[in-house]
Amino acid sequence: MMKRYFMFDEMGTNYKRETIGGITTFLAMAYILFVNPSVLSLESIPDLPEGMGMDKGAVFTATAIAAAVGTLFMGIIAKYPIGLAPGMGLNAFFAFTVVLTMGIPWETALSGVLVSGIIFILLTLTGLREKAINAIPAELKYAVGAGIGLFIAFIGFQNAGIIVSDEAVLVGLGDLTSGNTLLAIFGVAVTVVLLVLGVKSGVFIGMIVTAITGMLVGLIPWPTAIVGSVPSLEPTFGVAFSHLGDIFTLQMLVVILTFLFVDFFDTAGTLVAVANQAGLLKDNKLPRAGKALFADASATVAGAIVGTSTTTSYVESASGVGAGARTGFASVVTALLFLLALFFSPLLSVITSAVTAPALIIVGVMMVSSLKNIDWDRFEIAVPAFLTIIIMPLSYSIATGIAVGFIFYPITMIAKGRWKEIHPVMYGFFVIFILYFIFLAG
Repeated sequence: MMKRYFMFDEMGTNYKRETIGGITTFLAMAYILFVNPSVLSLESIPDLPEGMGMDKGAVFTATAIAAAVGTLFMGIIAKYPIGLAPGMGLNAFFAFTVVLTMGIPWETALSGVLVSGIIFILLTLTGLREKAINAIPAELKYAVGAGIGLFIAFIGFQNAGIIVSDEAVLVGLGDLTSGNTLLAIFGVAVTVVLLVLGVKSGVFIGMIVTAITGMLVGLIPWPTAIVGSVPSLEPTFGVAFSHLGDIFTLQMLVVILTFLFVDFFDTAGTLVAVANQAGLLKDNKLPRAGKALFADASATVAGAIVGTSTTTSYVESASGVGAGARTGFASVVTALLFLLALFFSPLLSVITSAVTAPALIIVGVMMVSSLKNIDWDRFEIAVPAFLTIIIMPLSYSIATGIAVGFIFYPITMIAKGRWKEIHPVMYGFFVIFILYFIFLAG
């Protein structure tokens, strides 16, 4: 019956291939179990006020549950071999831009994630989501992806101590003889070599090798246990509901729009890329696209309820497809492994900033590959794209980068005489982001 439901015969697959594919996808994604708690707890920030960062143990549990629920939805409802988990970039935006820079409490930020997920569901059910995506020019979508990549990598370099603040020139090279910095550099080297050799779970294995090396040389304490009880969700569970009244500000509107915007294109790009690799596209269209988008949106709502930033589809799923996955059964396997991972929380103690920094840097490398799709020869396109990309790391804000790019796009296109090509939605974004900067200045 299960073989028939997941269309094994039609897809030319079997239990063995799907199981191996599901395990491979989990291993390629497993780094998020340790990176997400590190990012959302803001553990790399010195002298952080108490309560500003999220509880690391609760976020670990929320991450595993959100990934399991989202991936299960994708497997059973949409029948795609695609794993979901809290998204890289979106978690950095949540922690470093919304909470750290804007000063918005993480509880209110979680409410913003919840609302963005609900809007995402409504847009998906009404079909408006696709129209909204089409309204934004492709070059700006690529620029946002590349900008987030630079931003994530910048955070990784900071956490590693490779890049530090410098009063004279803002940033400079850190002390490369420091033990933790050397450990992070070693981690980057190991991860790069693994990925160059084609090891699908290179990021995760790189973290394991770095952590073990750190313990062997005395930079990281040995864990007291490997398997333990599941950390409590009490600090984060349901908090998103209790702070819904705090989201009715222009600042939070921009935050919610950014959550929506980034998740929009992250999901769409991942679905098409992985489905294409698996040979699932028919006439260049994605079968069951609505169900896949609904699964993704539902996962964001579930993730916000348990206590984590936006949950989205992972391009690392392509590694599972490469290992043979073709159906949703592989996603069921991946989801079950995320649930099993709940019992390995003691390992959080050995996943320090030096261990997670290489993952951030390497994911950044992967994300900036979208630069190749931008037409740099057209100045009216190059300017808003470049500003979107460069402002994100320089302002330490994904939202600000998007805002600047979306303001300049209509300006350059109108100056070029191409105003008829600008979708009305883009004029709406132009007004919203102008008001956003006025509000910030005030």
